[in-house]
Amino acid sequence: MDTKLTLKLDKDVIEKAKIYAAKQKISVSFIVENYLKAITSVKKKEAIDDIEISEFVKSISVGNGEIPADFDYKKDRQNYLVEKYK
Repeated sequence: MDTKLTLKLDKDVIEKAKIYAAKQKISVSFIVENYLKAITSVKKKEAIDDIEISEFVKSISVGNGEIPADFDYKKDRQNYLVEKYK
């Protein structure tokens, strides 16, 4: 059940939030509700499940986001630089 909530915020913050929400095609209420869900959730897993991930973030994610245990970032960076400056 939805209930109305009145907030007193800085005028500039409200205007920026409205612009951001319009660009994202969501409401300011949706942003506030999801933020409050995230910070009040008892379980981290519960908060993650309730927060909607934007299509942009989904589009740039690779695999399940985990790095292999044997990943050598120094070696990978070195190989990248060698290829870049050939």
